[in-house]
Parts: sequence; structure tokens; C-alpha cells
Amino acid sequence: MSDYRRCYVPGGCYFFTVVTHRRRALFGSPDRVQLLRQAMRAVQRARPFTIQAMVVLPDHLHAVWQLPEDDADFSRRWRDIKRGFSSQLDAPVNHRGEKAIWQRRFWEHLIRDEDDWRRHVDYVHYNPVKHGLVERPAQWPYSSFHAAVRKGWYPLHWGAAEPEDIRGWRLE
Repeated sequence: MSDYRRCYVPGGCYFFTVVTHRRRALFGSPDRVQLLRQAMRAVQRARPFTIQAMVVLPDHLHAVWQLPEDDADFSRRWRDIKRGFSSQLDAPVNHRGEKAIWQRRFWEHLIRDEDDWRRHVDYVHYNPVKHGLVERPAQWPYSSFHAAVRKGWYPLHWGAAEPEDIRGWRLE
């Protein structure tokens, strides 16, 4: 059994990687991405958090969240998002009664400072290019990249080449 311990910090900012079961391409259609968005919005209404950056690829997603000052429970939020999304799909059920839709766990990283935040936000937005899905982040439809451009975080043409600050990163 793993000795892994999660770092829960009230009001923390976190980077997440969440992967589908056996890397199945669940998010290959706009309808599936919309179901995920609906599940996330429902959880945000019940247990608020702010999505600072996010990208949904066919078999995984990355996100940067800011939690409320008095709350550190990102695990419950991910459990509820996964459950809400999964309830909309037909899928085989394992011996635990779980649908084979998501990997059981997810990976998180507590953002330590502004440079760490920038690198992780860059990683999120560059990820579709890294995976060979598009040539520039602006071409990927399931990303917060365009919202980040509107906020002035990036020029629209950003990411045609791998950013130096994330070169060689593998956070999947």
C-alpha cells in the first residue's frame, strides 16, 4: 500500500492531473466535455472553488484551483465531480460497484509561490500542443487559454514553441 499523503491547506492553490480509466478517450466529443462542465459547476455551487486554469484532453485533464480561505477539501470536490460526470454515462462496474470511468486517484501539487503558479498555468495551457493535438494552445477548444488571453496573461499566439519554464515537464 502507498504511503502517499496529501497536503491539505485551507485556501490553498493546487494543480491537479485527473486521468480516465486506462486512458480511455472519454472526452473525444463536445457532449462529454459539456457533461464534465455541468458536473464541475454543480460542485462549485455546493462547495465553491475558483478554476484559474484548466484543459480537458481526450484521456485526462489538468486544472489549477484556488480554494476558499477556510476550506482545504479538494478531494471531496474531485470525488463529487467524478461521481456527477460518471452518473451520466453507462460503463462497466467493478467489484467495488464503481464505474470504470476514472482512475481511482488523482495527482495534486500545492502551488508554492507565483513562479510555481505561472509554470503550472503554462503547463495546463501548453498541454494540447505537448500531446500533438494542435500546433498552438489557441487552437484547442477545451481550455481556459482564451480566458487567460482576455485577462492579459498571454498573447494569442503564445505557445507555438515549448515555453522554457516547463521544458521537459511530465505531470501526467
